Amino acid sequence: MAGTLWTFLQLPALLNPFIGYLADKVSLRYFVILAPAITASLMSVVGLAPNYLTLAILLFAGGISAAAFHAPTPAMIARISGDRLGKGMSLFMAAGELGRTVGPLLVVWAVSVWSLEGIARLMVVGWAASLVLFWRLHNIPARSTKTQGWLEMMPPARRVFVPLVGLIIPRQCLLIALSVYLPTFMNMEGASLWVAGASLSIWELAGVGGALVGGTFSDRWGRRTVLFAAMTSSSLLMLVFLNLSGWLLAPVLILLGFTSLSTTPVMLAVVQEHLPHNRALANGLFMSITFLVRSIAAFAVGLVGDSLGLRSAFFWSAIISLLAIPVIFYLPQVRNQE
Repeated sequence: MAGTLWTFLQLPALLNPFIGYLADKVSLRYFVILAPAITASLMSVVGLAPNYLTLAILLFAGGISAAAFHAPTPAMIARISGDRLGKGMSLFMAAGELGRTVGPLLVVWAVSVWSLEGIARLMVVGWAASLVLFWRLHNIPARSTKTQGWLEMMPPARRVFVPLVGLIIPRQCLLIALSVYLPTFMNMEGASLWVAGASLSIWELAGVGGALVGGTFSDRWGRRTVLFAAMTSSSLLMLVFLNLSGWLLAPVLILLGFTSLSTTPVMLAVVQEHLPHNRALANGLFMSITFLVRSIAAFAVGLVGDSLGLRSAFFWSAIISLLAIPVIFYLPQVRNQE
């Protein structure tokens, strides 16, 4: 029952294309502005849920609120980023990675001080974030000035999403291995529980830097170049990681986090610049595809880990990621933005 709760939180990600389609037609900037407050309110009262059904409803509603934020927000960022689209996506993704790094630490502290029921006090952080967003975004439209119909959108969408899917699938195998199974792998290799947990924090924190520079560098050197460098180096670093032990693992984990988590803002930039008239819808499709692939990859990596061992699962995730590198060169070239 506990394991299925993650599904209730993530399932609304499938609504991203529909929310994105609506955002391209009608400005949804108040969805973006209010989402942090609503999500924080729902997530911070889970400790007060009297039963499983109530908890599932809270998480599902929180997932809808998160989807309402993530579908139109990159389109708004693309609108104000101008010719520095990659940098805008990098700032967006780096902030998300930082939140995933700091958030658990904050919640653990809050639970230890106030108990699980008392973390409702943390909702004030979400409301403060919404006030800042209202101050900065209430005059910025969240929809495209010109939208295309489905038939007009399909040819450029095929050119973008067919190779992107070929990149997302192998990348998610590698990312799932690290983000979901890294602590278990470290513990099975003989590391203490503290070291196993710290390894994930090191990887995530390094990913903040990677997300921050990935898109920014792609503005200068090109999307393909940065994706090629990041995917090649992270796959090779995974293989190096499997053949090291002791303190040498820490610097490799830092480099692995930096390179493996630097690709998403670049992919977001590709989606935004090649579908300028349907940016929110395109972003919603990208996020839904990523969610579906991530869910399947989590099952597949776990299945290989149970059958052959996590070391084999990590090894094959690196090999599969390397095999996808030629797909990078099928991504469309940069075109003029809207």
